[in-house]
Amino acid sequence: MAFSDSEVERYARHLVLREIGGPGQQRLKAARVLIVGAGGLGSPAALYLAAAGVGHLTLSDSDTVGLSNLQRQVLFSTQDIGAAKTDAARSRLAALNPHVGIAAVPAVKADTLAGVIEGHDLVLDGTDNFETRLAVSDACLTAQVPLVSGAIGRWTGQVGVFQGRPCYRCLVPEVPPDAETCVAVGVVGALAGVIGSMMALEAIKLLTAAGSALTGRLLIYDGLAGESRTVRIAADPACPACGGGS
Repeated sequence: MAFSDSEVERYARHLVLREIGGPGQQRLKAARVLIVGAGGLGSPAALYLAAAGVGHLTLSDSDTVGLSNLQRQVLFSTQDIGAAKTDAARSRLAALNPHVGIAAVPAVKADTLAGVIEGHDLVLDGTDNFETRLAVSDACLTAQVPLVSGAIGRWTGQVGVFQGRPCYRCLVPEVPPDAETCVAVGVVGALAGVIGSMMALEAIKLLTAAGSALTGRLLIYDGLAGESRTVRIAADPACPACGGGS
């Protein structure tokens, strides 16, 4: 897969990286990535994956841009208020990198997830509710497509990678009865950039086989304290999705 002269210049900082180089950049160009949720986490993730040269991005979100989104959803501007997020995102990403194909699909539902995921090499989930996260995890497990999952609230965020076992249900077996949302508890805007960028970084590592991805691990970042820790996720023997341990 050849690069044009403009692509060589555009990706020059990747091409000189030993862990990416020409072969890794070619893998990025050939990749198809689905981003579920074009909000606080999906925004920075999509920007960095488009900038990195991922060949095709599919964005799934049925929401429109609202004024309260602009505190953290950096894909959008004041002029986008009222527009469909996927339309505004597609325009912004195409302007950032015309070499990337951008597609949009409506918000995913449990019975349509399999068809949406089909043909993608990787899925990023940046949604803000557990029902969707669990449904995306189950569908990725069935399709055998790696999942990068992120979540934020207040000053704390987390990101993990799930490939087979353990799956996301091993971490969160069911919707917590006291689940909180950013609407209810708030979130500092810059935290979305931190965690969304980490999601993009994990995606790039997975697609190029660089370094060690957070597979089976969860990175927890405390923005207020300026601290982070990584914990290993145990496979649940009773998990109804992945069947638990090996």
